[in-house]
Amino acid sequence: MSKTVLEGRVAIVTGGGGGIGRSTALNFAAHGAAVSVVDINEDAARKVADEIISSGGRSIAIACDVAKVEDAKNAVLRTQDSLGNLSILFNNAGIIRRASVVDITVEEWDQSVAVNLRGVFLMSRYSIPEIAENGGGAIVNTGSGWGLVGGSNAASYCATKSAVVNLTRAMALDHANQGIRVNCICPGDIDTGMLKSEGKQLGIESKAFLEESADRPLGRLGRPEEVADAVLYLVSDRSSFVTGTTLVIDGGGLAG
Repeated sequence: MSKTVLEGRVAIVTGGGGGIGRSTALNFAAHGAAVSVVDINEDAARKVADEIISSGGRSIAIACDVAKVEDAKNAVLRTQDSLGNLSILFNNAGIIRRASVVDITVEEWDQSVAVNLRGVFLMSRYSIPEIAENGGGAIVNTGSGWGLVGGSNAASYCATKSAVVNLTRAMALDHANQGIRVNCICPGDIDTGMLKSEGKQLGIESKAFLEESADRPLGRLGRPEEVADAVLYLVSDRSSFVTGTTLVIDGGGLAG
């Protein structure tokens, strides 16, 4: 894609401080967008924003708990005040708790719902009116392969990511007439800090866990930048007739 494919556009990336979020924020900036890097970890967000700025781009870092109303509202307002008219939202912030419904605590369950689902709702709630007023744009929500099929010892993650997949469809229908396209990505096992944390939660040695996670048709873990390229496609004009869909990025893991 051209380096100016997102020229003049303003994007919010939640969970932008690391992993898929970081790669996507950098990719958006490399293709011309001004990027608001939103993360609960302000230091991590600031490092990504500084990286964009040092490369000649425009960016701000915002500390935000996407599950909190005032934080979500503030992130949208600060983005527009600092960078201009919002047109892209990447709802990527998420957490995983590797436990069954019996083993997970009520607090952990509620936290999973708050970040993975309520966060998408709140950020979309405050972004959509602005995107519509600015002439339309695109939203991408991060689901998961486990939002399409079940996974063991990940009940809250499977439940919330499945909800994100169908929420995406509902949002696509509700906001198409405002010029807003809404799509979902469903990554498989991607080489991120979050994936590495899963092995620790399950008490599995890191190398063995990552080798098991790479056991798929393409024979390796995905890279964050590969997911970022898929997100770039979905927010660009190259996907101008694509909305309400789910793109699986998992090395063939769900193909069989």
